[in-house]
Amino acid sequence: MLDENDALVLGLAARLRERRMICATAESCTGGLIGAMLTAVPGSSEWYAGGVVSYANSVKEGVLGVSGTVLSSCGAVSSPVVEAMAEGVCRLVGADAACAVSGVAGPGGGTPGKPVGTVWIGWSVRGRTDSKCFHFPGDRAEVRRRTAEAAIAGLAERIGAAEDAPDSSE
Repeated sequence: MLDENDALVLGLAARLRERRMICATAESCTGGLIGAMLTAVPGSSEWYAGGVVSYANSVKEGVLGVSGTVLSSCGAVSSPVVEAMAEGVCRLVGADAACAVSGVAGPGGGTPGKPVGTVWIGWSVRGRTDSKCFHFPGDRAEVRRRTAEAAIAGLAERIGAAEDAPDSSE
């Protein structure tokens, strides 16, 4: 029997297959949870290239190509950072689409401007990149779970809305 997460991932998979696209992930606060959810369903190797767990800013900068200036000026939990992470992982693994997450999962680490539960999610689909800030309630596990679900759902939505026709170069 499928659980809610499997159904969510299968919806993303169907859209990726329909458009002949490959996706990737760049994760900070979820620590690989999104990649684990994507690879929990059979056949994911057809549409998921892989991901980068970039918990440290040095990995965001050195591996994903996020500007050190942007990290310093905006902080890791910000729109410019998750957008650069999504674009960076697409370049790194040759993916058409990606989601990227960075946030404060708790229980510590929150500030008045970025309290626990604050998460930025970025998406890049064929060069179109955007992001959104979320404020998830709950403990660390709940924030991470909600982040992963929102990232996957947002990617599926953006792929479904993409105006590009499927690649017909086969």
